[in-house]
Amino acid sequence: MSDFRRSAPVRSYARIALSIGVAALATQLVGCGKKAAVDEELAAKLTQPVAQVELKAAPAAAPGSRKGEDIYTAVCGACHESGAAGAPKAGDKGAWASRLGQGFDGLVKSAAAGKGAMPPKGGAADLTDNELKRAVAFLANKAGAGFKAPD
Repeated sequence: MSDFRRSAPVRSYARIALSIGVAALATQLVGCGKKAAVDEELAAKLTQPVAQVELKAAPAAAPGSRKGEDIYTAVCGACHESGAAGAPKAGDKGAWASRLGQGFDGLVKSAAAGKGAMPPKGGAADLTDNELKRAVAFLANKAGAGFKAPD
């Protein structure tokens, strides 16, 4: 009789554990084969990033309308301000004297074709002929030339 008393609590615990196991298995089998309905709109809303960044290009000037100074600042100044790659510095009358002797048309032709390390049109292939002339006039006039830039 003493064995029966000792084994009764063990049986009771075994029955409880078995019941819990069967209940857990039953809950797993209930949803078997069914796809959960997903609200796509809600899911997209909940997975949005915390912040968004929008990059927009600065409004471009109309082709042919850029001024000589603007072109110089954006394109030419990178080398002509520092004298990089042998470029004559802007405003250095001594360095520009022989170049100014070519005249305005000679300088424009040289800038259009490229010279030394400078690529054609200073690397700004989108420059129109008049824009290139404006930039050349601006840069040459810094060295003392009196060239008139086209309108």
